[in-house]
Amino acid sequence: MSLKTSGPSCPICLDVLNNPVTTACGHSFCQACIASCWDEEDHKGIYSCPQCRHTFTPRPVLHKNVMIAEMMEKLKVSIPAKSAKPVIAPPVPSLAGPEDVECDFCTGRKHKAVQSCLVCLASYCEAHLQPHYQSPAFKKHKLVKASRRLQEQICSQHDKLLEVYCRTDQQCICMLCTTDEHKGHDILSASVERAEKQVKLSVKDSDEIFTKLIVSIERRRSEVRQMIRDQEKAAVSRAEEHLKKLEQEIMELKKRSADLEQLSFTEDHIHFLQVTAETIWDSTNDLKLTLDPNTVNTVLCLSEGNTVVTNTNTVQLYPDHPLRFGYWPQMLCKEGFCGRCYWEVEWEGSDGVFMAVSYESISREGRAAEAVFGCNNQSWRLSCSPARYSFWHNNKETRICRQPNSFRIGVYLDYAAGSLAFYSVSDIMTLIHRVQTTFTRPLYAGFLVHPGSKITLTCLRT
Repeated sequence: MSLKTSGPSCPICLDVLNNPVTTACGHSFCQACIASCWDEEDHKGIYSCPQCRHTFTPRPVLHKNVMIAEMMEKLKVSIPAKSAKPVIAPPVPSLAGPEDVECDFCTGRKHKAVQSCLVCLASYCEAHLQPHYQSPAFKKHKLVKASRRLQEQICSQHDKLLEVYCRTDQQCICMLCTTDEHKGHDILSASVERAEKQVKLSVKDSDEIFTKLIVSIERRRSEVRQMIRDQEKAAVSRAEEHLKKLEQEIMELKKRSADLEQLSFTEDHIHFLQVTAETIWDSTNDLKLTLDPNTVNTVLCLSEGNTVVTNTNTVQLYPDHPLRFGYWPQMLCKEGFCGRCYWEVEWEGSDGVFMAVSYESISREGRAAEAVFGCNNQSWRLSCSPARYSFWHNNKETRICRQPNSFRIGVYLDYAAGSLAFYSVSDIMTLIHRVQTTFTRPLYAGFLVHPGSKITLTCLRT
């Protein structure tokens, strides 16, 4: 509280105190101002002094501070009327709307009720609620948020507040009922019964949740068991099928081994080469081989259903793709191989081409040699030019003395045996180079096409 020339002022409205009241912490306010502040704190149940933030529980009943009020009256007499500030009236209660609870004490147009009294069994607007805050007679009355359901809390027989609960008859009753028809029954307060029922409801809800959870777990366990049994059956079936295939392949390999062993003793070289070519050809079946457009370098042009590729040395408008070779004019085919395969490729161009097989994990970016077929441990290549052949793997070159006499190259891959062979194909098949190794992942046919060169996929057998 501050003392101005016009007298003590309210810390809330900053005007001269009107109908002053004083809190227990010693600060004074206009009665209407402090009541309005505390109304806003009703939902918390804790009320604080706007000046020092001291808290009160329950809401204090404030009485008029007679000494300050008398001092204010004297100041009003001593201060000229022209210098006196107008007194701010308490806030006018708002009128009740269709959804609002009406004040039971308003006459004529009803105002909006802000609180209901469980003792008076009536609802009050802000103005008619003031006696409950100011008069000691209402000190023990219980105020709650304005409610339309007050009559539901009245005993229909005695017109008294329903305060206790009869467990014998399972109903709320008033205090007079305990001495009348409910005399001798199991009676306890409504708050205790509510607390116990809330505990029972919580236990019931928990039981239902756990029951549903157990049922769900049992159902899921049954589903998992069935899924495991199905997977076991499928795995056994696949294993048996794979075993049959292996047994059949073993028989074929034994037969082929015997044929080759017999062939190795022949002294007719022409017959040997012809039978070798027929053996390779007869062990394969037709399968389409196509270039993968997602891997093609941008200077390479695809045509004829992705079976022909030409290095035009002109950038093509291919969409970005993580599998595309970024610098070297290379590409891979779509099909990966883990068995026996044979394909043929025709090529042309003075600068030549590379014929390769590669793992899919080969590097796609950068100018380093590790991204070129044959210059890493991910790929094997035959370099073809009009002048010579050479074989590359892991950046090591193997020179080949045979001179090129055909622009058609045949590639034979026996994945399981670890065998890779390149043939010059014309009227006869001539072995250019064979390598024996161990393959660990599926292999893909790959090509590098120098500027002005071109390749055409002719056939694939597996």
